[in-house]
Amino acid sequence: MTAAARLDLRLSATDKDRIARAADLRGVPVSAFVRDAILREAENVMTAELSVTLSPAESRRFLAALDKPFKPNAKLKKAMDRGLVAR
Repeated sequence: MTAAARLDLRLSATDKDRIARAADLRGVPVSAFVRDAILREAENVMTAELSVTLSPAESRRFLAALDKPFKPNAKLKKAMDRGLVAR
């Protein structure tokens, strides 16, 4: 991997020492330890915020709604007509 960007942050000496000790225990450089930890946390956050988990009942209702034919209401029809004219 070739690094193309930097990320700088300020830490207390205690925090820096703690991170360095943890990296040493894993046998990896501090930068690799920090990068891996940050990427792991970023993935956790994105998974939690960008995915939806449905209960079995919610899943059935959702799939049933998808099976119903789509019927746009008057406001949506008007908006679609405006969009067609604007082109």
